[in-house]
Amino acid sequence: MNTILIVDDLEANRKVLSRILKERETSYRIILANDGSQGLKKIKENTIDTVLCDIKMPVIDGVELLKRTRKSHPNLPFIMLTAHGDVDTAVDCMKMGAYDFLTKPFDLNKILTSVKNALKSKSLETENKQLKGTIKELNKVMAKKYDIVGESPSIIEVNTLIQKVSKTTARVLITGESGAGKELVARQLHILSHRKVKKFVEVNCAAIPTELIESELFGHIKGAFTGAHTDRSGKFEDANHGTLFLDEIADMSLAAQSKVLRALEEKKVFRVGSQKEIKVDVRVIAATNKNLKKEIQDGRFREDLYHRLAIIEIHVPPLRERKQDIPILIDHFVKLLQRESGLEIKEFSQSAKEAMSERYWTGNVRELKNVVERLLILANNPITVDDIKTYVPKA
Repeated sequence: MNTILIVDDLEANRKVLSRILKERETSYRIILANDGSQGLKKIKENTIDTVLCDIKMPVIDGVELLKRTRKSHPNLPFIMLTAHGDVDTAVDCMKMGAYDFLTKPFDLNKILTSVKNALKSKSLETENKQLKGTIKELNKVMAKKYDIVGESPSIIEVNTLIQKVSKTTARVLITGESGAGKELVARQLHILSHRKVKKFVEVNCAAIPTELIESELFGHIKGAFTGAHTDRSGKFEDANHGTLFLDEIADMSLAAQSKVLRALEEKKVFRVGSQKEIKVDVRVIAATNKNLKKEIQDGRFREDLYHRLAIIEIHVPPLRERKQDIPILIDHFVKLLQRESGLEIKEFSQSAKEAMSERYWTGNVRELKNVVERLLILANNPITVDDIKTYVPKA
């Protein structure tokens, strides 16, 4: 039920407005106030959805009531009621944030329409506020999901670099073994940047066939090749004003590398089969588990593209070089998996953590997370060295 406050020093006006609203919309709850002072009190004591407020009243007039209420209830719609001679004042009220104004004598349809629109406006404001709150909470969860956890000097250095680089638009090349956490670095660079409200678009260059990589990156038009039944945007377009993460960049063909270089230099792309340029504003972050300098020497990677991508290089160390972080990572994954998958939180005994720290993690952090998940599902609580021997194959 929507609550409408009518503030007018004339009883006849209050009765007319109340009767009009009640007769046409039985769902409205009507509250009356005979001056601005009483109106302020009603607003404090009730949840009001819209205010119909006369401009000229003794003690506290409608303009003053609007001013005071805007401070405590900035989204509360005010519909100002005015005589013909006060239209200029009503316009000033609109500039101060009033939703609408109605002139006397009152027009039945205008009153009903204005109130309905004002209520709809407040409802949208409330939904937007709730949505922003939800997005904010999701961002917090996402930030935890993509946190880079550890206290080793090498990880502290990585996090320090991320803090410095994220606020810039510089392109970043992330290097490191598979499973070491290169995607986490890319995600953090995006989350901490001014582009965080826009898309983070990921492309695994190793997973896309050579003949399709250009279409995937730049899009295509209908009929550009067999199977192109409709126009389709590419990842560069999808990531416009956001971040494009090119994972396993070394697996991209030389032809595609040339097109990416052109897109970076000219800040525009062409869909496959089209000559129409599309301007893009994209921050490109690339990652590889290969030695790009060796790839350049062997003729498999363009040196000019390397220099375009590697304005900043961030190396993610393998887990074997940061063993002191393993107990911290275990605790982190236990909480993360409970939140993501609803798994029971189980304790790892100190000896179990030590045993996990001594293992050689060929799959790095990714493998460690998978093992923790397996133990949370299969092992007893607390998790012991015997559980690790039983459920985790020898490295």
